[in-house]
Amino acid sequence: MFFERHEGGESAILVHPDMSEDKEREDPQEFMELVRSAGIETLAFITVNVRSPSPRYFVGPGKVEEIRQSVLQHKAEVVLVNHALSPSQARNLEKELECRVIDRTGLILDIFAQRARTFEGKLQVELAQLEYMSTRLIRGWTHLERQKGGIGLRGPGETQLETDRRLLRARIKSITRRLQKVRKQREQGRRSRKRAEVPQVSLVGYTNAGKSTLFNSMTQSDVYAQDQLFATLDPTLRRLDLADLGPVILADTVGFIRHLPHKLVEAFRATLEETRQADLLLHVIDAHDPERLENIKEVHEVLKEIDANDVPTLQIYNKIDLLAEVVPKIQRDDNGLPERVWVSAKTGAGLELIEQAITELLGDDMVQGRLQLQAAQGKVRARLYRLGAIQSEEYSDNGELLLDIRMPRSDFERVAKQEGLQADCLREG
Repeated sequence: MFFERHEGGESAILVHPDMSEDKEREDPQEFMELVRSAGIETLAFITVNVRSPSPRYFVGPGKVEEIRQSVLQHKAEVVLVNHALSPSQARNLEKELECRVIDRTGLILDIFAQRARTFEGKLQVELAQLEYMSTRLIRGWTHLERQKGGIGLRGPGETQLETDRRLLRARIKSITRRLQKVRKQREQGRRSRKRAEVPQVSLVGYTNAGKSTLFNSMTQSDVYAQDQLFATLDPTLRRLDLADLGPVILADTVGFIRHLPHKLVEAFRATLEETRQADLLLHVIDAHDPERLENIKEVHEVLKEIDANDVPTLQIYNKIDLLAEVVPKIQRDDNGLPERVWVSAKTGAGLELIEQAITELLGDDMVQGRLQLQAAQGKVRARLYRLGAIQSEEYSDNGELLLDIRMPRSDFERVAKQEGLQADCLREG
């Protein structure tokens, strides 16, 4: 009897390898959250102490038998392992357990596939799935590996595998080309925003830290936000008008997670460009989470991987409504600049402090005064309006336009240079 892949299911036995090395160890509570977010029913949770992973099964033969008995007892449809498995380890486990085995990477990919809504998001998930599948293709065709004797019994063997690999490679190339086109479109949008001198602020943080709730509260949007991992997958951009700065673009991005599969980071590089190109990052942190220091470290690792670790960052400690005697506040560094803001996105407490901190960091050197323009300089006036710099305007007796403006000095100097304004055209007040 030849081994064939078993069908998947929605009821699972969870296997958590407790690794001896800290860098390899996964969080069992986070594993449970991943499973819940995937909509999978948990039948049993088995913890396995692993000093050195077995090349054959990852876990020892004795634990394999314990897991097999649990599968039979609960009639489980799938076994989920809270660690990355090699293709051969997954295949050997499936053969012994006689049910589908999915590792941590496969589970995260499944959640991403459920969450993707936009065309770009679906393409990125499919690309990551295909690249993940390409190393495991042989598992689905084990029954074709051997040649049988006799007419009509000779299996296609490696021919079928090569056919499927060729189809996978062709599909991967096709998706990659389409994503490159999407990337170019995004780059055009970013260049347009740069030409309009509109700063971009991106929300980043560990998944389920409350980024989407904060995004909705600040922009009065209705982005999907739930108490689950990866509730938001596709990036969303909204305009936010700040009283003393003008308009900024606020971007909500996918949440990060410990040991985020490298293939996912690669597939979502086009989306994460919004983070790398931002003028300021708002690093949203769950202040109530006892693992917050580890989560901060993981976010920094991903930012480093996508070359965004040098972007100025403001930490937002969220969910203070769950902490006793913690009030909204701004903490400053040695130079007096905002470094952390403590807020509650759920109740709205402290949101005005975030806007104040953004204004200080992006518009730390502001100019304010009266600008005198000729009637023919309507283009300058329109540009200043787009920047949200004009506070009031009036016409003088001789028809000149008098504008009271307030804007970052760097933006004003750029406009003055490009529009040919005189150095002393602004009477600062």
